[in-house]
Amino acid sequence: MTNGEAIDIMRSAIIVVMKIGGPILLLSMAIGVFISIIQAATQIHEQTITFVPKVIIIVIVCLVFGPWMLETLQDFMYEVFNLMI
Repeated sequence: MTNGEAIDIMRSAIIVVMKIGGPILLLSMAIGVFISIIQAATQIHEQTITFVPKVIIIVIVCLVFGPWMLETLQDFMYEVFNLMI
């Protein structure tokens, strides 16, 4: 394996991580900003108010996008193992 091939594998790995983690991070950040705006408007600063909705959203996103995430990860691993052969 040359240095170029190793760099290509690492680049692909970073892209897969961004694809898999992107929906979870974006939705949890959006919910966090929305709840922060509500907390600033109402002046209620309780930590559990932001924690519970984020956990619920993350669970829902994992249930909805879980099969796609698993398929993406499997495809990447098949590519890596095929390069080993």
